[in-house]
Amino acid sequence: MSNDNTKPTKEQKHQTRQQRLKEKVDERIANATDEKGLLIVITGNGKGKSTSGFGTVARAVGHGLKASVVQFIKGTWECGERNLLEQHDVDFFVMGTGFTWETQNKDKDTAAAQAAWLDAKKLLQDEQVDVVLLDEITYMVTYGYIELEDVISALNNRPSGQHVIITGRACHRQLIELADTVSEVQPIKHAFDNGIKAQAGIDW
Repeated sequence: MSNDNTKPTKEQKHQTRQQRLKEKVDERIANATDEKGLLIVITGNGKGKSTSGFGTVARAVGHGLKASVVQFIKGTWECGERNLLEQHDVDFFVMGTGFTWETQNKDKDTAAAQAAWLDAKKLLQDEQVDVVLLDEITYMVTYGYIELEDVISALNNRPSGQHVIITGRACHRQLIELADTVSEVQPIKHAFDNGIKAQAGIDW
């Protein structure tokens, strides 16, 4: 009875699979030679869109990039990310009215949104700013407080190396088409739906 010792072991099979994977990843890395300012969209109905945007801002600051943030909704709430990032020279421009369902005043909200958008447009023209986070701006477009065409024009005419992050639900399809990277956050479970209140340090 012959003993076939030529069959690959599980470890050898694993190494072969991993080597093939590495070759594919290395090829993609080698082919990715372009460098430009990215437009990143983080949308969807799940929790974590702003958190992801702020995480990218923190990463950029960690690499010595200049970042600025425009917040279009949560202006009246304390913001843990702002408390931290302002200590690292991140400028914040905040729409002062907070949540639109609290004011219930369209004229007031529109004026506040337009004022925040003016700040955003200045940042989108500033070559010294490497990363701009437009937090919750999708709502402003949806409600008609800011013109979609104006947003697209500002994005298209920004400095070539500037990165922009857009967050918020129901991002307009034209912004999604314009973006380089789009992530959709989907809800599976949320503590608030079970009567658990939003908590400092976790939810804001």
